[in-house]
Amino acid sequence: MIIKPASQQKMFIEIDTTEMSASQIRMLKTLNSLLSHVLVTESEGEFFENSAEVMRMAASLIKQANFVNDMKMDDIPYAEQVLEYSLDVLQDQISLSKVVSYDN
Repeated sequence: MIIKPASQQKMFIEIDTTEMSASQIRMLKTLNSLLSHVLVTESEGEFFENSAEVMRMAASLIKQANFVNDMKMDDIPYAEQVLEYSLDVLQDQISLSKVVSYDN
């Protein structure tokens, strides 16, 4: 993934989609758009509803990951396990009231 800041008003994100399905690409575009909206909305209802939709879509994308499809023959529910693990990590972050920051 390459992020190119074009100006103060726009940012262009380039993602290699060669190994993604059409459905994954559409969902990724929608997720990006929703997340962008969540970050700037001033409406409480939109903030809550779209935040929930972002999380739901992220979970759906994880369930559609190529890894999950490639490992179906193992009869291990990887998608469910990774989502449970992710929720545990998220719950820990919420409990600690800690926000992860990647700013230097």
